[in-house]
Amino acid sequence: MQLNLERPDYAWYLRGAEGDHALVNDRIMRGSFVIAPNTLVENWPVTDAATMQPADLDALLALDPELVLLGTGATQVFPPPAVLAACLTRHLGIEVMTNAAAARTYSVLAGEGRRVVAGFVIPHAQA
Repeated sequence: MQLNLERPDYAWYLRGAEGDHALVNDRIMRGSFVIAPNTLVENWPVTDAATMQPADLDALLALDPELVLLGTGATQVFPPPAVLAACLTRHLGIEVMTNAAAARTYSVLAGEGRRVVAGFVIPHAQA
């Protein structure tokens, strides 16, 4: 059986994500980032979901999503209630999950043509 890599018809796709990195197109991302089907925002300054502030969502909300995914690293970590409220008061769904789960969910929703935006928290490497 021959297998072929099928590339989606949008610019930025996730091939996978773990707690300490992600593979976007053919690039390994080792820092937090925001992704939408046609936008990649590198160097997103969030390194810990538990300490996020509502303003940390500005980069995601600027992309006019219908749904926000938040990948919080190797484990699911809920951000403070004010961060969740920043989406909910705008009538936006926000889903919090591990990076691996967020990558799978993003791929499905982007493939369906949804206006999905995902933020991936990748903590700084420990020295």
